[in-house]
Amino acid sequence: MFFLPIPIALFILFILLMPILFALAPAVAFAKLGLNPVCGYAFFLLCLLSSGINIPIHREKIKYAPPVDEVTVLFHRFFGIRIPTFSERIIAINVGGAILPILLSIYLMGKVPFHLILIATIITSTAAYVLSKPVKGVGVVMPAFVPPIIAAATALIIAREYAPQTAYISGVLGTLIGADIVRLPQIRRLESAFLSIGGAGVFDGIYLVGLVSVLLA
Repeated sequence: MFFLPIPIALFILFILLMPILFALAPAVAFAKLGLNPVCGYAFFLLCLLSSGINIPIHREKIKYAPPVDEVTVLFHRFFGIRIPTFSERIIAINVGGAILPILLSIYLMGKVPFHLILIATIITSTAAYVLSKPVKGVGVVMPAFVPPIIAAATALIIAREYAPQTAYISGVLGTLIGADIVRLPQIRRLESAFLSIGGAGVFDGIYLVGLVSVLLA
């Protein structure tokens, strides 16, 4: 028996078109939010470029002595190099992973009933908290694609008329609240000299949540 390999052809076509689909995604997402598609490209590019910028918002005194191991002893004995301790911790907020998405969320809040935003954000925050995990030397890590899917599904169920806006707002705020702010006491026990809200392992989730949740909704 002979069958035309249509599924294989479609799969290959999809792979070839992936760069184009990815390039069009910000425009489609912003169009669904009721905003200018050109602004979508500029906004997502600005978020990506500013992901390396962290603005300090708090400094605190700490005392951290690195654990003594064989490598530390070796370097100190033969090279006279001692791993320095740090006495200050900086807590910062990431521009591309927190400030810009929050500003856009605040703007979109005027287009959606507040009680819908509140319910969706609580659900997404809970999911982000359960799925996230503090990791020493990294910060908070979480599966990047799960929060957008949860935000989109929640928005479709409770706010169908305002699904794209609700998905974006709850996805951004829910991820920041559940994965970063609520876990801040745990993150501070990781003995790190620098903590970034919206940065490290959370930025991927924040960046994708704004894109994937809107497209899914």
